Amino acid sequence: MSQTDPSLFGGIFSALGAGLPHLLLQFAVAVAMLAAGVAIYMAVTPFRERQMIEEGNTAAGVVLGGAIVAMAIPLAATLATSSLVLDLVVWGAVAVVLQLLTVACVSLVFHQFRAMIQHGNVAAALALAGTQLAVALLNAAVMIPN
Repeated sequence: MSQTDPSLFGGIFSALGAGLPHLLLQFAVAVAMLAAGVAIYMAVTPFRERQMIEEGNTAAGVVLGGAIVAMAIPLAATLATSSLVLDLVVWGAVAVVLQLLTVACVSLVFHQFRAMIQHGNVAAALALAGTQLAVALLNAAVMIPN
């Protein structure tokens, strides 16, 4: 039976004590940025996602789910590449703007897009969600330093 080195646990607790507050701060800022981004997105887009989802509109759920994941991707990339909270706030704001521009562009390409989502057109919702995710992945990729 081997004994555990007490200094090992001391080092672990020391590292945890030093890193945990920063981790919690970054996580809280990321969640706040995501929540704010989703709230802005829902307020500005022509859809009333929450109401439509409550009514069982799958297309609205796909659109909102795509937007949430698409905003989280750049935030995650920023968390992975920067320890500065300011970077998280700036790039989170950029992600929201890019997602709103994505909705505007898709709406221009697909005429009557709002009506399609309101009528539960899942194909239209998937086209928007796919485009949002593609833009988010590209956004995240260009934020990662070489």
